Amino acid sequence: MWFKNLLLYRLTKPLALDGGFPDQLAANRFSPCGSQDIARYGFVNPVNRRENGELAHFGDGSWLICVRQEEKLLPGGVVKEALDEKVAEIEQAQGRPVGRKEKQAMKEEIMTSLLPRAFVRSRFTYAYISEKLGLVVVDSSAAARAEEVLGLLRKSIGSLPVTPLAAATPVAASLTDWLKTQAPAPFEVEDEAEFKSLLEEGGVIRTKKQALNDEEISTILDNQRLVSKLALSYPDKLSFVLDENLAIKRVKFADLLREENDDIDGADKAARLDADFLLMTRTFEEFIPELINALGGEADQLA
Repeated sequence: MWFKNLLLYRLTKPLALDGGFPDQLAANRFSPCGSQDIARYGFVNPVNRRENGELAHFGDGSWLICVRQEEKLLPGGVVKEALDEKVAEIEQAQGRPVGRKEKQAMKEEIMTSLLPRAFVRSRFTYAYISEKLGLVVVDSSAAARAEEVLGLLRKSIGSLPVTPLAAATPVAASLTDWLKTQAPAPFEVEDEAEFKSLLEEGGVIRTKKQALNDEEISTILDNQRLVSKLALSYPDKLSFVLDENLAIKRVKFADLLREENDDIDGADKAARLDADFLLMTRTFEEFIPELINALGGEADQLA
């Protein structure tokens, strides 16, 4: 359940959720794909990731939710092979070429016939609504996937007034300044960065496991480039990679932090999830405001 990526969305109005919130999600509870469904998605129990049970978990002012997406996999090569065989049969039997529209119709028929036998893949996306921070936090590195979760949530509760969290100062400018000088306390620069050229066709330079205060890095920065990604640490709590869009990726919690709940019986999944969720959200309640403050504050969403 520990989040690995953070996409942050500012609630422009309080949601005032109550104990009836899980029931509001029930209309969009997950159900598995039928024989002719290509994909299905909906809310599942965040504790056991199944469709039965409560669809939201509450802890210390935050609601945890989980969305399951199930999709059927039809390899393009399999469809193409079946289509080529059918086209060849018609051309040989009828002595005529098969047109593009007819091929498309045949392809759709083949896909329909193969769907019941297709492999199924599931994907789970967690998110939580923080009343204390006034944020919706989605565990995803892809904005499109986060929007799917937000859209399903909006459909369930009728309204979801959110906007992507933005910093007052361009993040790339802040990261570049941090690398040239020093990251504001308590943050520390690690050994990975991405440099984007200010020129249209300037390309991207990536460095890993390299000291970011040497002469080579200074040369890169002096050559009309900005830092578009930077690995940072929030000492004794977590490490992460911050990109120019304020996406927080590859979050790794410190071992000492995660071990704080090791005395809880692992067999009791609900108790362990509750304890881990509280520990994680309380860490974020410190970390996220400090990060935004280090970036020069939050942008005026009404501007």
